[in-house]
Amino acid sequence: MSSNLVWSDDPKDKCPSCGVLKSQCKCKPKEEPGKTYNFVAIFRLEKNGRGGKTVTVVDNLPKQDVFLKDLTKELKAKCGSGGTYSTEGKEGLIEIQGDKRQQIKVIFDKKGYKYKGM
Repeated sequence: MSSNLVWSDDPKDKCPSCGVLKSQCKCKPKEEPGKTYNFVAIFRLEKNGRGGKTVTVVDNLPKQDVFLKDLTKELKAKCGSGGTYSTEGKEGLIEIQGDKRQQIKVIFDKKGYKYKGM
């Protein structure tokens, strides 16, 4: 029995740009967010005001909500810890629980992001 999809009303089967089935879509793939940004992330550890717990702070990121949300989600998953992001202030900021500088460094190297403060 063949399972070739002919018609679907499910939005996950359609391209968000053109509305055609994803298997028939000829749209250009979108660039990965962050590749177009020019930034140098700054790493630091903080303990003050956190009950003695260590937090890795990645500062000086682009103040782009979608970019920060996706990057925070990825860092939390790959580091195996909690965290949050903030767009308050001049630049974007990500906080990851624990001293995860080395793990974040490996992730940033793979993505080609620049950083300092290791």
